[in-house]
Amino acid sequence: MTAAPSTAELTDLLTVATQILDGVVPRFVEGLGAPSAVTKGRNDFATELDLELERTISAELQQRTGIAVHGEEFGGPALTSGTAWVLDPIDGTFNYSSGHPMSGTLLALVHEGEPVIGLTWLPMLGRRYAAVAGGPVYLDGVALPPLAPGKLADSMIGFGAFNLDSAGRIPGQFRFDLLGALSRLSSRVRMHGATGIDLAFTASGVLGGAVVFGHHPWDNAAGVALVRAAGGVVTDLAGAPWTITSGSVLAAAPGVHEELLEMICTVSEEERG
Repeated sequence: MTAAPSTAELTDLLTVATQILDGVVPRFVEGLGAPSAVTKGRNDFATELDLELERTISAELQQRTGIAVHGEEFGGPALTSGTAWVLDPIDGTFNYSSGHPMSGTLLALVHEGEPVIGLTWLPMLGRRYAAVAGGPVYLDGVALPPLAPGKLADSMIGFGAFNLDSAGRIPGQFRFDLLGALSRLSSRVRMHGATGIDLAFTASGVLGGAVVFGHHPWDNAAGVALVRAAGGVVTDLAGAPWTITSGSVLAAAPGVHEELLEMICTVSEEERG
């Protein structure tokens, strides 16, 4: 698919994707607590079910839609051009492997680097979030209202995990300092351990916003599609419009996003000295 898909085409593709994800829910639920099977790096692993679900979902998507799939475990086509599905078979793998219910499956359709369909399935919670570009967001098939403007002081905020000693792309000390600053503005910070949950909850208005330090498209694309479809604001942590190559995500309801970005900019300036 080279031309931008029409709204009707997106709706049809969403229907197919919904059927495919619904079809693997029993297997997802059955596998809760699956142990680590593949070590992928420091503090990262995959279960055998990650691999199984990615194979199953990818094969069905390819067969039924003719669109290639880029998955977390097996890779796939480039996402900056053309059209492709991007899949995270188990988001929140640490949670899932530990028997924690806060985990799910994330699927997005990306066209020319922009997510135009987003699905976040949370089988252990019995919730299914879906949207095409332009909205609305559907929760279990029921359309949700657009996000209303909000204030940070009144909002719960999802916050990404951190290790204070980490010296990666976004150092642990900076994350720690952000958390401290955020705690002064909102006493309702939440760490769910799953990016997809933070972004889906933001899109549905449960959270006022989410601070995401990860950059992987399979973690972020589906949730970005949902938040945008809900009328939320999505950038990176520096305030630049989010793209598939962005190194972070700041997603929030109107008003809340502006306050979060101002807080992040202040912390950044203080650290630069």
